[in-house]
Amino acid sequence: MKPEDIERRSMEIIESELTVALDEEIKPIVKRVIHATADFSFAESLHFTPGVVGRMRSMLSGGATVITDTNIALAGISKAALKKLDAKALCLMADEDVAREARLRQVTRASVSMERALKLTGPKLLVCGNAPTFLFPLLEMEKKPDDLAVIGVPVGFVNVVEAKQRLWDSGLDCIVALGRRGGSNVAAAIVNALMYGIGGVRP
Repeated sequence: MKPEDIERRSMEIIESELTVALDEEIKPIVKRVIHATADFSFAESLHFTPGVVGRMRSMLSGGATVITDTNIALAGISKAALKKLDAKALCLMADEDVAREARLRQVTRASVSMERALKLTGPKLLVCGNAPTFLFPLLEMEKKPDDLAVIGVPVGFVNVVEAKQRLWDSGLDCIVALGRRGGSNVAAAIVNALMYGIGGVRP
């Protein structure tokens, strides 16, 4: 089978086995996450603030910068789709200055990465798939910036559930996978699904 035939058949199987009623706007995103994980629990754990899908797509169409908390998530985001949208994606985790500052301050590289990300100009889509501390500098700000949106789907056991709940309660535009499940592959799948839903991005 051709790759596109495999994907199409996979999506048909997912559609046939879904037992949760989903809004048509969010369904393609949830299905792509299930496609990436074979985990149908995301149909219930993925939460979307009102209008966030449209806002994120508008940001991507406007050339927003996508900033991830891992290079694995960055690698999973479609470069062809980004190019069509004239959008950028980057990860600051491997930056030597970030690592040096994190060591000096005895904090995580993820938190320093977020601090650096928040200083970048222009609209930003902040994407967290692994390190919940990536979210902390944003969540601890008294006044939240209005030129960004957040995908918060870190996976794990320490600070993960709490960080995602704080993000969900923050009032920020976000897509969140509540609970322990998530991951860099989930984060990338969400970004790709957002881009694929924009006209002319996918052949």
